[in-house]
Amino acid sequence: MDRYDGFREFVRVRQQSLMRTAYLLTGDAHLAEDLLQTVLIRVAAHWRKLDGGGNAEAYTRKALINQHISWRRRKIVETPHAELPEPGGRHDEATVRRLVLRQALARLTPRQRTVIVLRFFEDRTEVETAHLMNCTIGTVKSQTHHALSRLRTMAPELAGLLDDAATEGSR
Repeated sequence: MDRYDGFREFVRVRQQSLMRTAYLLTGDAHLAEDLLQTVLIRVAAHWRKLDGGGNAEAYTRKALINQHISWRRRKIVETPHAELPEPGGRHDEATVRRLVLRQALARLTPRQRTVIVLRFFEDRTEVETAHLMNCTIGTVKSQTHHALSRLRTMAPELAGLLDDAATEGSR
């Protein structure tokens, strides 16, 4: 019996979702690939313990968050710029909004960015987010509030989107 039985299938099935989370956390496709690869190496080492318990995905997502925060503390990330570069061609409104949101997310603290990704992109509850971030629900609420406030200040053009997020987050 191979010690990685089930691991390959887990990665095949969950890789796209895990990569999306890694990308949202890092804001950079290459850094997201590095983050996911680093975490999957660690998950593979603990696979026997995880596979039987059915908690492999939760463990992997929590490892992504922890590794991302660890990297941010060490400053192993891209440096965001104060202004978007001039577009080379015409972009539709959704593309511009995505670029502005990505740039604004990159300027949040690691915990603020993590809470926004988990609550609004991953659609996690406050309880799930607190568990994944290893903090209290009160911390999740305050980090969400501070992150949305910073995003409103940094990117006022996203006000409608952020107001919708705040309304959904209060449910």
